[in-house]
Amino acid sequence: MRQAANVAMMLTLSFLASTGRPAKPVEADVVLVGGTIHDGSGKPGVVGDLAIKGDRIVAVGKAQVKPGAWKLDCRGLVVMPGAIDLHNHSDRQVVAPGTRSVINYLLQGCTTVVTGNCGSGPVDVADYYQKIGAAGAGTNVVHLLPQGSLRRQVMGTDRRAATKEEMKEMRGLVEKAMKDGAWGMSTGLIYVPGTYANTAELVALAKVVARHHGIYASHIRNENVRLLLAVEEALEIGRRGGLPIHVSHFKSSGRDSWGVVRQAALIIAKARRAGQVATADQYPYIASSTSLDATVIPTWARAGGRAELVRRLEDPAIGKRIRVAIAENLSRKEDGRVLKIARYGPRQDWVGRSVAEIAEIEKLTTVEVAVRVARTGGAAIVNFSMSEDDVRHIMQVPWVATASDGRAYLPGADRPHPRSYGTFARKLGHYAIREKVLKLAVAIRSMTSLPAEILGMKDRGQLRAGMFADVAVFDPGAIRDAATFQDPHQYSEGFRYVFVNGRPAVYAGKSTGALAGKPLVHPGGGSK
Repeated sequence: MRQAANVAMMLTLSFLASTGRPAKPVEADVVLVGGTIHDGSGKPGVVGDLAIKGDRIVAVGKAQVKPGAWKLDCRGLVVMPGAIDLHNHSDRQVVAPGTRSVINYLLQGCTTVVTGNCGSGPVDVADYYQKIGAAGAGTNVVHLLPQGSLRRQVMGTDRRAATKEEMKEMRGLVEKAMKDGAWGMSTGLIYVPGTYANTAELVALAKVVARHHGIYASHIRNENVRLLLAVEEALEIGRRGGLPIHVSHFKSSGRDSWGVVRQAALIIAKARRAGQVATADQYPYIASSTSLDATVIPTWARAGGRAELVRRLEDPAIGKRIRVAIAENLSRKEDGRVLKIARYGPRQDWVGRSVAEIAEIEKLTTVEVAVRVARTGGAAIVNFSMSEDDVRHIMQVPWVATASDGRAYLPGADRPHPRSYGTFARKLGHYAIREKVLKLAVAIRSMTSLPAEILGMKDRGQLRAGMFADVAVFDPGAIRDAATFQDPHQYSEGFRYVFVNGRPAVYAGKSTGALAGKPLVHPGGGSK
């Protein structure tokens, strides 16, 4: 009944707007007055009002509002849909008491995060959603079934093909996850154990996802000189699986691959012209971030987990082979000069230093530094590997969304990638407003209606009557990403108000502490 009422309301307002007849005054709890409204469609902003009642937008533009509403002066400010972060890694953080408020994303204007990315995260979607719903979260949460964690649950970390029985079990778990409301499936094909799945295995799982109208999102097998082959595999999975494909954090990594991402974009564009549904996302930085192991140690050496890796390193013949591979990989990373330690518990004094710097200080080779880190639990790194020209080129591609690849954080002694604190503010403030790489309306679309369209989400991502009231308001003269690689634990500046499901999550630039976010269940759950 409530959904029908909302649809009727939208149709009525649309009719009144088209006929020019004045709309009747609407009831509202909050009215954002006089802001420049960017509705998320990519069209230029228009000055007007936006009214919210409960968890819905009830009017946009010049509609009259009955007396009694809370009015916020937004003159000179930009009013936009809340950003939807298609690629987030807050799986654990969004259910943990200290970080479930996701403050670093709210202060970027982000109102929905997508978890389960890169093939890692909770496999039991119903349980995960129940935990989020029970305590609330700062943002809404959309979940993708993570193929790597699924494979680990069924097969461990073995480097082999799945048996018929294992495939049957995995397909059953995919079916359950989709019925429980997952929006699709993700893969991380450089990570153990997802990397050990061949194309046929991924297609078989993708077909189950397709039956429930989900998407296939992938951290593809290679992002370097073999990027084109990896993109072709993703497109093949989409064609054979019968579902939309989405390439995560689209880039070409390593100086010898600069420019290749532009060729990859042409391949995807060709597939799109042929009718395939294919998209990508990007974070607006020249550095990536992952583990040092995944960056320099070959996938075959990581099979079976940390203990098996250490055993192989200690074997004279196998250990020598691994070290040769590490040396080759480091040579493509300027012998470790572009790899900076972001988090490493055993040696906090290494954080913020490059592998090459550490080697010089410790009187070790860079290979020995990588091996020592691998033996003692691994480390997170920031990898300065991309071309600024490539980053600017790809962000202008109309089917490339903005996404952070970060997670909820509290300030600490580590030095993570600043994307967790600055992605959306950086795209808006630095690249759109100040550098004018793309128009502000286009930048806003890349983080609002485009990700909603990619997911198949019908009721968020645009500012229209009847849509959920996920709304962000920022000062175009003040918006900036304060987080830097040297000092990443700094919140973005310039967002004045953020509403999640109609409730204020940011007021006067400060977090309210509200946990108005909820788990969003895919509408195709259970469909045939």
